[in-house]
Amino acid sequence: MNNELKTLLEKSREASRRLNLVDDGQINAVLNAVADAIDNNIDDLLLANVADLNAMDKADPKYDRLRLTEERLHGIADDMRKVATLESPLGVTLREWTQPNGMHIRKVSVPFGVIGVIYEARPNVTFDVFSLCLKSGNACVLKGGSDAIHSNQAAIALIRRVLAEHNFPEDCATLLDADHETTRQMLQAVGYIDLVIPRGSSRLIKMVRDNALVPVIETGAGVCHCYFHSSGDLEKGRAIVFNAKTRRVSVCNALDCLLIDRSRLSDLPDLLAPMLERGVEVFADSQAYEAAKGKYQLLERANDGDLGHEYLDYKMCVVTVDGMDAALKHIATYSSKHSESIVAESPEACERFAREVDAACVYTNLPTSFTDGGQFGFGAEIGISTQKLHARGPMALPELTTYKYIISGNGQIRNS
Repeated sequence: MNNELKTLLEKSREASRRLNLVDDGQINAVLNAVADAIDNNIDDLLLANVADLNAMDKADPKYDRLRLTEERLHGIADDMRKVATLESPLGVTLREWTQPNGMHIRKVSVPFGVIGVIYEARPNVTFDVFSLCLKSGNACVLKGGSDAIHSNQAAIALIRRVLAEHNFPEDCATLLDADHETTRQMLQAVGYIDLVIPRGSSRLIKMVRDNALVPVIETGAGVCHCYFHSSGDLEKGRAIVFNAKTRRVSVCNALDCLLIDRSRLSDLPDLLAPMLERGVEVFADSQAYEAAKGKYQLLERANDGDLGHEYLDYKMCVVTVDGMDAALKHIATYSSKHSESIVAESPEACERFAREVDAACVYTNLPTSFTDGGQFGFGAEIGISTQKLHARGPMALPELTTYKYIISGNGQIRNS
């Protein structure tokens, strides 16, 4: 590790220790002050974002993720205020008991310490990670991509300015250089960083998993399916599929594959119709292609590469299945275990789908677009975990804590 990075991480470690001395009220005051600063500095933040947008092709799927607007910045500020209203996740007694010898044991929630987050062209993550880490008593070390360098620098400068104004250590939030070597050293910073969370493409996540020496929580790519069951309501299905696919195509909870029951193929043109106005290209298997041919203009034949593919674009595939067994088998084969949905009026079908699908979030008669910390009432999120250890689904305040045991007694000694 080079000396410059070592110094930055040592400062982050010291800042995390100092956070143990502040109370939740002080943290909330800072979060509200940063939210106000976002609202009051919209023009500066957008100007920095334009510098990044001008360097990216508008056709790049990451363009929408990179883009900030006045509305999005106000939403980021509102999310930060929401985090400030939440109960602190720290100092919570998770379990307590007394042993026969009178020794009292408490299991208590505590911060990780220093959390590193590696992300791509998502400047909103800078603010979201800061708010959740500060609220949970953690210092954050941020490693954004070069695509968002100006946006991230403007965001971190605003955050650190407010921290200084409130006599908080500015090193609670640190933005590292956007080069690959810094990423490599960050992943090997044992003793300096307690936890790394990657947020981005499957390639980024694989790189972090393969190279990290510090603990990692994966936030996986989203290959999301919606199964239109034989009992599905057509109007519900149209709205659910349209919302899941088109609300924001560049996010990980966007729909990638519609599974349609063979018995409902005649309804496929109606299911797809609303998406034509958004220019959604549909890649259909042979049976679905014949059902929609001449009725949906942006129709192509699917190939093997369309299965299990995260499009992050106005594209999706359609696969015909013979009943629930086939739908479950397809999802088990191609799902990234992020978010899966069923449209069905049969309670038995919904119950079986919810029970058997292995994913972080399983929906019945709802779009996958709801997989979001804000929609779950968490205020914000640090990512969607698709793994099964420690955290799964939208990661918010509780997932940014670990625990320790506090044991008290009155002079007891161990005799065996």
